Amino acid sequence: MDIRAVKQRFEIIGNSAMLNRALDIAVQVAPTNMSVLINGESGTGKENIPKIIHAYSARKHAPYIAVNCGAIPEGTIDSELFGHEKGSFTGATEARKGYFEEANGGTIFLDEVAELPLQTQVRLLRVLETGEYIRVGSSKVQKTNVRVVAATNVDFSDAIRKAKFREDLYYRLNQVPVFLPPLRERKEDIALLFAKFTTDFAERYKMPVLELTPDAREMLINYSWPGNIRQLKNITEQINVLEQDRLITAQTLAYYLPHEDFGNRGMVVAGNASSPNNFSEREILYKVLFDMKNDLNDLKKLVGGLMQSGGDFAHDAGNAELIQRVFADDHQPVVSTHSNPSTGVIRLPHAPEPVIEVEETLSLQNSERELIEKALKKHRNKRKYAAEELGISERTLYRKIKEYNLS
Repeated sequence: MDIRAVKQRFEIIGNSAMLNRALDIAVQVAPTNMSVLINGESGTGKENIPKIIHAYSARKHAPYIAVNCGAIPEGTIDSELFGHEKGSFTGATEARKGYFEEANGGTIFLDEVAELPLQTQVRLLRVLETGEYIRVGSSKVQKTNVRVVAATNVDFSDAIRKAKFREDLYYRLNQVPVFLPPLRERKEDIALLFAKFTTDFAERYKMPVLELTPDAREMLINYSWPGNIRQLKNITEQINVLEQDRLITAQTLAYYLPHEDFGNRGMVVAGNASSPNNFSEREILYKVLFDMKNDLNDLKKLVGGLMQSGGDFAHDAGNAELIQRVFADDHQPVVSTHSNPSTGVIRLPHAPEPVIEVEETLSLQNSERELIEKALKKHRNKRKYAAEELGISERTLYRKIKEYNLS
């Protein structure tokens, strides 16, 4: 099979060796019934691989169903996948077929498969091994003949180690692994993709095609593209719509490229999960809050010792640095300090008023709730985009919304 024909049929742009290898594996495995696990960052185009596998298989005339496992609430996902009987739960007014029954004889694509609850993982393992499943609320075993292709942006070694994903299911899904490289590892394809997108949008909006100056082209190629192809496409559309000048300079392009490089939020490399470079924004915020709380606790101890000693408190350089750090920048000092460089003593003036301790409200739950509220407000309550902003799955966001009683 000619890879160029595959690219043309599915409108895949790029000539990088890693992309060609992924497409070659998809075409070779298509005639078999082996399970395929696609791994790659969000926005790399993983949804194209199962379509290729289905189109070049003997099942091509049978149903093809794509399921986003992360978008289905945990309480209903078993019913969605395996169906349910009438009266099996509140609201089940009639029997319903699940996706595995609907896709019988064809192919089912399980996107974000790592988001499946453990109980559902057990059911899925049984389908993969025996082709058997049971509807929710039924005791009758049913059979299905379905080819399963799964995808994830999660590092399975970490998920298995944390008991969030079954190891036996991983090996059953991973009969044939396919890896789609991030855009930053396909630099030779970035300009080609930009040209394709700007041509499409120019035709859609009846405008001239965009052109890049040499320095803008270099900036485009060297940007890290944390959102991969999806991000490149969105930015290309923004520029097409908003810019009157069709020659794009580096200065213009820089305006559309986010300054925040979120990095690879979805794929944590095994063995480097503790690296500071792999912290998410939320983890960094929590760390800052913990550091602030520790500084405040140390400062209270320092002031308490000072009051007991009558205003003079012998200290090392760390105490002075702590006070300076707590009261730096925009914070107004609660008390003024005077130091004697010859004695190394800090003197705080005596105050006739009693010392009032202010209770700290550095709650992780409150911080997480505020982050979720801000993300939902920013994206006008669209959970999909809010979840992407927070670096969590849509199902996790749905659970947090219920947990914090957010409307």
